[in-house]
Amino acid sequence: MPQTDARRTEAAPRARLRRWTELRTAASHTRLRWWTELPLLVMVYASYSAGRLLARGDTDDAVGHGLEILRVEKALHLNAEHPLNRLFTREAWLGVPADFWYASLHYLVTPAILIWLFRSRAVRYRAARTWLMTSTLIGLIGFTLMPTCPPRLLSAGHGFVDTMAQYSSYGWWGGEASAPRGLGGMTNQYAAMPSLHVGWSLWCGVMLWRYGRTPVVRLAGIAYPLLTTIVVMGTANHYFLDAAAGAAVMGIGLLLAPYVMRLADRVRALFSARIPWVAGASRDARSSIVSGGCQTSTGERIPRQRESRTGPEAEPGASPKDAGEGAAAAAR
Repeated sequence: MPQTDARRTEAAPRARLRRWTELRTAASHTRLRWWTELPLLVMVYASYSAGRLLARGDTDDAVGHGLEILRVEKALHLNAEHPLNRLFTREAWLGVPADFWYASLHYLVTPAILIWLFRSRAVRYRAARTWLMTSTLIGLIGFTLMPTCPPRLLSAGHGFVDTMAQYSSYGWWGGEASAPRGLGGMTNQYAAMPSLHVGWSLWCGVMLWRYGRTPVVRLAGIAYPLLTTIVVMGTANHYFLDAAAGAAVMGIGLLLAPYVMRLADRVRALFSARIPWVAGASRDARSSIVSGGCQTSTGERIPRQRESRTGPEAEPGASPKDAGEGAAAAAR
């Protein structure tokens, strides 16, 4: 019994080392490359933009949905949009930066954090990217099923002012939308529910808080989604419930991301099994030893090295042991 226990004790570290080596090898083979990631992200963003354009819906329905949201907020005593919008309309030193925030950061901060994760947090990147993409596609479904008129496009009697139109002379956007001048007609201005400005900023905040190394970065992770929520309401681009729906969409995307990753792995495995050259390439990548498959003994670099040294043209440095084994083989 003591000998058995000793053998188990010696075998356990070896098994752990072998398992750790296998995990590292598997991780190296699943390493993502920028030339595969970039087209994937571009494709998802293009689908998102195209879906926004296609899901225009009826204008009357969109206005009706916007008014219904206002009624629900009034019943719940939620009315943050009006005071914030009046403040941004009255104070240009707040309204102009808020418009720049709304029109620009949505498209700058999110890609920057994706690049940061890809370069410095590669192990976590795939899960974070899948979470963001899944939530974005869910938001696209929301735009399609519920086109919603934002507060700034309601009639003046509802008390909202379009700050982007008011301060359009200060920025690069046009007065009709947050798009560049002359391109307002190429955007769907009724894609307000849910607010992916808030959803994406929440994703950015979680990434900064979780993987940031300094208190300043973590503080930015808290401030960015909070300020974005204030900006989208103060500029009259979204209702409070739009912002809440954006956060809910990110929560649903977080829950679904593991299942999406498993499905992607199964599709990739099926694709590799159906196409022989893909499977062969993956097997070649796993074989890093040049002499893989050759029969060599311990200490040998070339197959059947020992026999070549014991023949008539043996090298001068051949050991007596090798010569003795060769003589014995010849005697047989």
